Amino acid sequence: MEIVAFQRLMEDLYGDSDRQRGVPSTVAWLCEEVGELAQAVRKGSVEDQLHELGDVLAWVASLANQLGLSLEDAADRYVTDPPV
Repeated sequence: MEIVAFQRLMEDLYGDSDRQRGVPSTVAWLCEEVGELAQAVRKGSVEDQLHELGDVLAWVASLANQLGLSLEDAADRYVTDPPV
């Protein structure tokens, strides 16, 4: 799935509830999911890791949508000016 389509899907599925939750709570949920991903990487199966990675992507998309930012634009930085 293309990143733009994924971001749009997250907006279609969760946009209204994401905006009601708000940015601070979304960031908190994102941090929790990153922690769950870290645990899956340390102790989980490949299926667990894939599941948690998807959750992290979904929360990043939710945050981008609430901030009015494009994940594609954010990713383009790595094409034009990758950090060293």
